[in-house]
Amino acid sequence: MEVTHMSESSELAPNVRALVGFAAEPVVMEVERGAIRRFCEAVGDSNPLFTDEEYAQNGPHGDIICPPGFFGWPKKPVAGLTEPTATMIAQFAEAGFPGLLDGGIEYQFYMPIYPGDVLTSSAKIVDVYEREGKTGKSLFGIIEVTYTNQKGEIVCKARRILIGRQA
Repeated sequence: MEVTHMSESSELAPNVRALVGFAAEPVVMEVERGAIRRFCEAVGDSNPLFTDEEYAQNGPHGDIICPPGFFGWPKKPVAGLTEPTATMIAQFAEAGFPGLLDGGIEYQFYMPIYPGDVLTSSAKIVDVYEREGKTGKSLFGIIEVTYTNQKGEIVCKARRILIGRQA
């Protein structure tokens, strides 16, 4: 399988190559105790470190903490702001790759996230490349998001892969 990265020569449209380095406005959100509870209820996670305040206060972190994936993927908080996922989808479609697959998200967690923490997510497109497979060409886009807390400490990094398929 042949892979062409955007840093190499490519027949891809300039607008697709230009995606690399595109960064969104940072998104800020406060972690709320009730939101953690609702998230755990929604996904069926009954781990007492996330759901039982009394248990968690006597546990290793001294309070409940956010379960992995709680903060999800950054969304547009204000009308008019553009974020990398929407930009990538539009440019892939314009380049003839309108079919979209989610190639997955990989998280790296560095420290617990607590109720009251204020998280800032900074997302950017770090790579776009093309692969030729049995069914034709596909575009792959990699978005990295770094989450920091109110102290400026990195609490999590995420890498998401989006795959554009030819029509």
